Amino acid sequence: MANFSIKARLNSVADALTGIGHLIRGEHNAWIHFVATILVISLGSYFSVSTMAWIALVLAISIVWLAEGMNTAIEVLADAVSQEQNALIAKAKDVAAGAVLLTAIGAATVGALVFYPYL
Repeated sequence: MANFSIKARLNSVADALTGIGHLIRGEHNAWIHFVATILVISLGSYFSVSTMAWIALVLAISIVWLAEGMNTAIEVLADAVSQEQNALIAKAKDVAAGAVLLTAIGAATVGALVFYPYL
């Protein structure tokens, strides 16, 4: 087991920030999630939603970003493995994309439940 190192931890954070940059700059759907994130944060602030509502919104936003990040990682890794048509790779990509869709639907539902009383 490696010794704890602040420098190594900072390098890990830098790598993670680079990954977030790749996600936001390189994925069209990530831009949709980014705009939705800004909209939800703006609406939550404007309407001064409760702490519990904020918890629900932050969890929903986080889960969508997690799914989008994992989907992108799977796509990049799959493309690195093979550029040729492969039914199993296509299935893996479809399942990952489906997971993003499901989380986005769930997040939209949370948003509707939180913001409905204000609209």
